[in-house]
Amino acid sequence: MLDLALENCRINQNIVNIGVKDGEIAKISKSPLKADKTINIKGKTILPGLIDAHVHLREPGYEYKENFRTGSMAAAHGGFTTILDMPNTKPETNTAREFKKKIKIASKKSIIDFGLHASIQKLKEIKKITPLKPASFKIFTEKTENHKISRILQILKGSKIPLTFHCEDPQIIKYCTRRLKNETNPESYSLARPSIAEEVATANALAFSHHYDHPIHICHVSSKKTLQLIKSIKAPVTCEITPHHLLLQKKDLKNAGAIAKTNPPLRPPKEAITVKDLKMIDIIASDHAPHTLKEKKENIWKAPPGIPNLEVTLKLLLTLNAKKRLKLAKIQEMLAEKPAKIFRLENKGQIKTGMDADFVIIDPKKTGKIKADEFYSKAHYTPFEGTEYIGEPVMTILRGKVIMKDNEIYDNKGSYVKSSHITLK
Repeated sequence: MLDLALENCRINQNIVNIGVKDGEIAKISKSPLKADKTINIKGKTILPGLIDAHVHLREPGYEYKENFRTGSMAAAHGGFTTILDMPNTKPETNTAREFKKKIKIASKKSIIDFGLHASIQKLKEIKKITPLKPASFKIFTEKTENHKISRILQILKGSKIPLTFHCEDPQIIKYCTRRLKNETNPESYSLARPSIAEEVATANALAFSHHYDHPIHICHVSSKKTLQLIKSIKAPVTCEITPHHLLLQKKDLKNAGAIAKTNPPLRPPKEAITVKDLKMIDIIASDHAPHTLKEKKENIWKAPPGIPNLEVTLKLLLTLNAKKRLKLAKIQEMLAEKPAKIFRLENKGQIKTGMDADFVIIDPKKTGKIKADEFYSKAHYTPFEGTEYIGEPVMTILRGKVIMKDNEIYDNKGSYVKSSHITLK
């Protein structure tokens, strides 16, 4: 007997029934299924549970901004069943000891499944962390010298563990910021961290990937020329874009001020990436980076960078789908299939037998306006405030258990998801 049957699910215009047993997809059939519990999806579209490969849930150290409980609730509200948390917490997740501590914290608090990226301070910790199966090792080019990147890649040789890059050149940023630091116009922040800083740092990262033939992943690409660079080289490189870099531009800094401040910053129209460029991008990631509203109300230079996106990403993309600008299959690929493949989450990202029974059910016709006061995240602000949307997630299911229905979150216990990388000897 199946544990759960999902009846009348729409997948690629076909209506099917999905059977779940022990948290996995046991059967997909056009015939009725018998189970202990049945949920009638009523012809709504069902997608694999979404995977956000780039979030900052701020724990440990900055729990006043967010924690694994509130952040995972926000994720479930947005249709995500798996998140990959970034390592720049306090302390950083850069030792095996801190990595294990974060797994323990998240295992107690997260209501969805989670993986972890690691950072690197001492090279000797790399081989200690790799048996814990991190999603990747994260590099900030502003803080990491070339000789260290070279050594890291030598150590990682043969593992296929991606090196994930935040690409901005520190010297260009320092020079431009010094020239503009007295400007009060929020748009000046975009000029202080110009696209050339991203392009130079990306070119450098690509050279490392090409030389060592090692996979790298470029985070939050913000400029067309960066994208052109990535696609011009034969190297094992993947890249991502955020909702804000896709849908907002430099002028939105003027309108929203530091609420729209992020690194890398929003770009002018001629440099910005558009929906037409998505064919060259592997995944969409929220870069969910919450702060307090008090912090974000500081001036453009003092306010911290970051935008909370877990609860708006899918709504914004479904709106593009409703307007015939983005196919639903592309959304599924960029928010489920490709993240699972890049970060080697073996049982995630697809609806087929044997995979984890993770789903998001969407109502493509449901409309509304984005309202930050409805967020489960601690960060009750967004540069998308008041944006009208068409389509939203109405149910989120993790391993066969409903964790969100009609905007209400249900208690659950998520699990640590190991990446299936080769462990270093």
